[in-house]
Amino acid sequence: MSNITEGSGQQVKAGSVPVPKMKKGVGTFMREAMAEMKKVNWPTKKETTRLTGVVFAVCFSIIIFLFVLSVVFEQVFKIITGSR
Repeated sequence: MSNITEGSGQQVKAGSVPVPKMKKGVGTFMREAMAEMKKVNWPTKKETTRLTGVVFAVCFSIIIFLFVLSVVFEQVFKIITGSR
């Protein structure tokens, strides 16, 4: 493999992933994480309730669909194999 020189003068093998330098520390990370969490546009209680209902409805629909599909395949296999 060939070597590539970065802007910092550091030699890096072509195709390798650069590793970040951890100089900031845990405290800085936590402060930055909290600042980012304040920027998040959190959903309202009404939106959360509505979206939870949508998730349950989709899950229930998939359960019903898979149950019907299972029954249909079971009947088809019974017909094919001639068993009761």
